[in-house]
Amino acid sequence: MEFNIVDKLLAITSLGSEWVLWLLLALSVISLGVIVERLIFYARIRLDFVNFSREVTRRLIDNDIDGIKGMCSTSASIESQTILRGLEYKERGVDAMEQSMTGFLFGEKQKLDHGLVILGTLGSNAPFIGLFGTVIGIIQAFSDLATNPAGGPSVVMAGISEALIATAVGLIVAIPAVIAFNGFQRVVRRKLSNAEAMKNLVIAHFSE
Repeated sequence: MEFNIVDKLLAITSLGSEWVLWLLLALSVISLGVIVERLIFYARIRLDFVNFSREVTRRLIDNDIDGIKGMCSTSASIESQTILRGLEYKERGVDAMEQSMTGFLFGEKQKLDHGLVILGTLGSNAPFIGLFGTVIGIIQAFSDLATNPAGGPSVVMAGISEALIATAVGLIVAIPAVIAFNGFQRVVRRKLSNAEAMKNLVIAHFSE
């Protein structure tokens, strides 16, 4: 018996494109979940950095280390926690302070990036998944025409219009994911830059 790969692939298209729509729906739920979780997380570590850095600078000039500790301990922001981590190693010298803050920032970067790979992947691939569903639908439409020639072009047009829905849904899933991914990436870069600035400010104060 001769193996015909085309016939095997055509058999797959008989499943239709509806399962692709269900897949895209599931991916949209995942994307929305990640977006909401990230919004809550970034809101929790939000900080008025301009006023915060100004106050930290003033207290460093006044050598009010206890005041800085008290101010930073009330905030969950990465900037304030970076300062606290450095001050914990104050007695061990500037090098220990710098290394402790650098290590802390590496760990915090993973927390800041959590879930963003999902948004990036969905934003890049959801349109292709939708296009795949459209191609399957178009193949199925022409297959229906071949088995029912009397139906005429209306059979094909109806099938193609249904198939194009998959591409539209793919774009609907991808666009918010891309927007959120780019926005969150900007937040991550800004938070890490701010924390790095605070690290340098503290190190400069305690350097001889």
